[in-house]
Amino acid sequence: MTTANLAPPLTPAKDLGNALRSNGYVIASAETVAEISKVSLARLNGLTQFWEGLPRDPYLKDGGRYRFRRHASYEIKGDHLNLVPHRAHWQSVNYNALHGGIERWFEPVQDQLLNDPSWQAVLLGLAHVFSGLKAANTWFVEAHQFRIDTTDGIGRPTPEGAHRDGVDFVAVFLLDRVGVKGGETRIFEAGGSAGLRFTLAQSWSVLIMNDERMIHESTPIQPLGDYGYRDTLVLTYRSNGFQDSPQRSQQ
Repeated sequence: MTTANLAPPLTPAKDLGNALRSNGYVIASAETVAEISKVSLARLNGLTQFWEGLPRDPYLKDGGRYRFRRHASYEIKGDHLNLVPHRAHWQSVNYNALHGGIERWFEPVQDQLLNDPSWQAVLLGLAHVFSGLKAANTWFVEAHQFRIDTTDGIGRPTPEGAHRDGVDFVAVFLLDRVGVKGGETRIFEAGGSAGLRFTLAQSWSVLIMNDERMIHESTPIQPLGDYGYRDTLVLTYRSNGFQDSPQRSQQ
């Protein structure tokens, strides 16, 4: 397998669609995210406050205490963003061998963030990009707020390892990284050997992938001093419904 250790090659807003179609992934700056979302970068940066106080993830099978998260689900039709009733996050073991096959009920995203126009604009902006690549009457979107910290001395952004998510498109935003080393992003062609490795550092920079074509992972983080953390936002877009357990439950 060949990999290149490169700084993120950035793609401008006008080329996102073509680059995604050609390469299966793009990396965009925070300024480009603001452009496709039609909001100011200052307003995006104002959302980072909602990553403080995230509840601990109770489902980690490695016994770790390093992951915190909230979750929300949407249906997007054209310019209409509809929050759906809170639901479990579920993946099959085909996509997540470690945590697949179980319903994971995470705490919901806070109302103040859900109702923020800038938050909503990010979700809609990406939907418009993806709709230029694939015809979808409805995008079924899941939003995951993550904080990975070094409580245990090491934090694992992707404890399941290199994986796909079982959706059409995935966007991984770097919100903040404080007092840590590591957290390198690695992406590989699902059907080949070519790969790329880089470290997102700018708040609101983003990796966007065609999930059918790319496998991804992030390396563990370690503290530079006594403590550190890395905050991300992961958005997944699926055109044929949410992934649901065959024994779906309500909460």
